[in-house]
Amino acid sequence: MLYLVPTPVGNLQDMTFRAIEVLKSVDLILAEDTRTSGVLLQHYDIHTPLKSHHKFNEHETSADIVERLKAGANIALISDAGTPAISDPGFFLVRAAAEADIEIQCLPGATAFVPALVDSGLPNNHFYFEGFLPQKKGRQTRLQYLAEKDETFIIYESPFRLVKTLEQLAQVCGPERKASVSREISKVHEQTVRGTLAELIAHFKQTPPKGEIVIIVEGRKTKVERDE
Repeated sequence: MLYLVPTPVGNLQDMTFRAIEVLKSVDLILAEDTRTSGVLLQHYDIHTPLKSHHKFNEHETSADIVERLKAGANIALISDAGTPAISDPGFFLVRAAAEADIEIQCLPGATAFVPALVDSGLPNNHFYFEGFLPQKKGRQTRLQYLAEKDETFIIYESPFRLVKTLEQLAQVCGPERKASVSREISKVHEQTVRGTLAELIAHFKQTPPKGEIVIIVEGRKTKVERDE
């Protein structure tokens, strides 16, 4: 069995009882960063062996992991924070395991964009998840594509690039497009700032942000909506 186990995006108490039980019972835990995951496992008194599985080695290690699964091992995959394969390693291993008819279970749990989306106050009956934008090549193309989306859309960003990204969004979407910025989700200094892109740019120029960032942007209004 391959288990995909979400881990807290902030507060360690967001770990589920089932996730702890699975991590204690499997033969091996695959971790994005064994040092980061080691803190979580120590907190919950989990002593299962750890092995590194990250974006730089997942192509090479997936085949070996599948062979261990086929031989009868139970293995769990975790990322540094959130649900594996959502802007984190995991897709290649899941695909390889599925193609080998390995049983796979993904536990429900923490994902940063869900509380940010709900907390934004923007429509969430339909939404588009972009994740991290390309840093250079293809970035402008993706921004133009997102600007034309009718649905609310979601971007992950670092605090160091937040203002630049907001400025680029304002250029393609217009400065009056509504948005929100959530940071430090489920941590002590959790914060969501809502407003137009212009207002958010002004705020974060004056108050540089810290922590992981989720940007939620209102979808493009139709002509009828604009006229109203």
